[in-house]
Amino acid sequence: MTKTISPLIRAGLVSGVIVAGLIFPLVALAGVGAKTGADALANMPEQLTVVPNAQSTYVYANDGKTLLTMFYEEHRKPTDLADMSPYVTQAIVASEDTRFYEHNGVDAKGVARAFVANQQAGGVSQGASTLTMQYVRMALRDGARTPKEALEATEQTTARKLREMRLAIELEKRVSKQEILERYLNSAYFGHRAYGIFAASEVFFSKTPKQLTLTEAALLAGLVKAPSAYDPAVHNQREATERRNYVIDQMVKMGSITAAQGRAAQRTKIKLNLTTPPNDCVSVPKKHNDWGFFCDYLRNWWMEQPAFGANAQERLENLRRGGYKVVTTIDPQIQASAMEHVLDKEKRKSVYAHGEVVIEPGSGRIRAMAVNRRYSLDQKNNGEHSDRRKRGDILGNYPNTVNPLLGGGDMAGYQAGSTFKIFTMLAALEDGMPLTTSYYAPPQFVSKYIVEPGPAACGIRWCPKNSSKSMTGNQTMWSGFGKSVNTYFVQLEQKVGAQKAVRMAERLGLKWRTTVDKELSAPDRAKGWGAFTLGVSAATPVEMANVVATLGAEGKYCEPIPVQVINTRDGASLTYENKKVAGPRCHQAVSVEVARAATDAARCVTGYGAARGSCGGWETSPMVHATMRRPVAGKSGTTDSNRSAWFIGFTPQLAAAAFVADPDNPENKVGTSRGAISKFTVAETLRDALKGRPKAKFTPPSDEMVHG
Repeated sequence: MTKTISPLIRAGLVSGVIVAGLIFPLVALAGVGAKTGADALANMPEQLTVVPNAQSTYVYANDGKTLLTMFYEEHRKPTDLADMSPYVTQAIVASEDTRFYEHNGVDAKGVARAFVANQQAGGVSQGASTLTMQYVRMALRDGARTPKEALEATEQTTARKLREMRLAIELEKRVSKQEILERYLNSAYFGHRAYGIFAASEVFFSKTPKQLTLTEAALLAGLVKAPSAYDPAVHNQREATERRNYVIDQMVKMGSITAAQGRAAQRTKIKLNLTTPPNDCVSVPKKHNDWGFFCDYLRNWWMEQPAFGANAQERLENLRRGGYKVVTTIDPQIQASAMEHVLDKEKRKSVYAHGEVVIEPGSGRIRAMAVNRRYSLDQKNNGEHSDRRKRGDILGNYPNTVNPLLGGGDMAGYQAGSTFKIFTMLAALEDGMPLTTSYYAPPQFVSKYIVEPGPAACGIRWCPKNSSKSMTGNQTMWSGFGKSVNTYFVQLEQKVGAQKAVRMAERLGLKWRTTVDKELSAPDRAKGWGAFTLGVSAATPVEMANVVATLGAEGKYCEPIPVQVINTRDGASLTYENKKVAGPRCHQAVSVEVARAATDAARCVTGYGAARGSCGGWETSPMVHATMRRPVAGKSGTTDSNRSAWFIGFTPQLAAAAFVADPDNPENKVGTSRGAISKFTVAETLRDALKGRPKAKFTPPSDEMVHG
């Protein structure tokens, strides 16, 4: 990727130097001898290196039509001359270079006229830059790699003018007048961050260039000379009207329009229909503000991809200048359903964040990201911080925030509780332990794991308890998972090894972000991390939704991905290392048989029931199957003292994870009253999303996985 200078520097040059360039006379050449001037001209470079203009990136929902937002530094969308009103080309030639079709890049008559006028005026009164020379200057400016090169491209010197002349002459030998016009109109700055005629038409008139009238085209053409001075949206429209009428007069003189057309056009008042094109995630449509969190995830994902640059800054610049068409994975209907069910259980003004992520098994495509917050930088009216020690200094993150509460960026996540039992069970199944593996589960179990003194310690040992006396007794993987029996799973973890459960979580996409998690997951310490199976580690909803999406795809892990098509400015599908950047990134993380066995146990949780074993008479989340009325598996999870409450659920077609927690203060308990809301959110969202689709069934596990 060609490196260019900061857009701020370019913007300054556009607004200030271009005007000076248009009036800079060639009177300076009078001090250069004819032979010296000819030699200097001959020694100038002949080829103009054109760096592609910055273009806006358009981001769509999964239908490829619903616009989520755009990313740009310079709002520009290239447009063919055929897609412009004929008034556009007529007006720009009349405004900037009436002899455009007669000269060869340098207008000798114009140079002579400017020289005489400036001599008589005793200073600068006329310029001699042709439209081709102006385009050359734009190309040199936009292709500058350093501030020094940018200044050299626009400074008022004889050398710069000579270089422009040489390049303009050579350019016209190689490129048609029509091509030069098209390049010019797609490069010129019109004010209001509008670069090129498409952006200008959109910003000032909410139209395409094809729809511009005579008066509108003349107004825009007049802006190029001095975008700030003639801006009709900012200043009194008198100067803009005078400049527009001058352009119309020139069009009449050139014969582009009749005198009658000119008079009628000049009597027309300026009527603007201003549009501010969306830019970045804070500009998603107001009625779909919830898309902002998905957009934020997309941007963070983009900045991690080597396909877009060597570092995060370069990748972000590429997003804002690359002119991509990005078709994302978000499904507006599933998103709307997720948002509805999130909000009907926890309102935006709640201190507790309630969110949900929906992912497609077998592709990793993120179909929805919903949370009971507004995506907004304006947090001045947010509620009090839930940590009393911080009140008065810091506001809470509700209802407005741009924190990536669902995953991505620097999001650490939330303790996921008993959902982590899935990793222990998968590790045990992979290690050869069958679903019928049985342990007596006492109310409290004295484990082998050494811990510091605390509520869960018996001397130096970790001694976890069950949440209910009804869990006491012999349990298998079906009943132990369906009832979420802590003392069963600690014994299972001891047998297989805590380190294998930790490594399984890593294989399924979990990353350790907190200092404690990083230390305990290290190879030399993981075998002693007994509490891991009870979900004391932090995870994000994206990660946990994708864990069960992997089970839904029978062990095929697909990296969570927010895009399904990325086309370059040329319309080609973007590739990196011979692979489509937007394509699914999948591999078999666990065997099909292991995934089927784990799924059979996870069916016990939802009330759907296992295919090959007994769930033990009751389950933690029967409302899930009762709501969905189709094959579904999953796992609930709460942490000590109900600091957070989760549910992860899946079918072969869709998977979801929902949580409720306080992102500001992990010690703030959600309480037992919120313990079930994530279960209903997942069940209702999946029910709505799968309505009308076949009731896909799970494949039961083999005899070997059942009995060993």
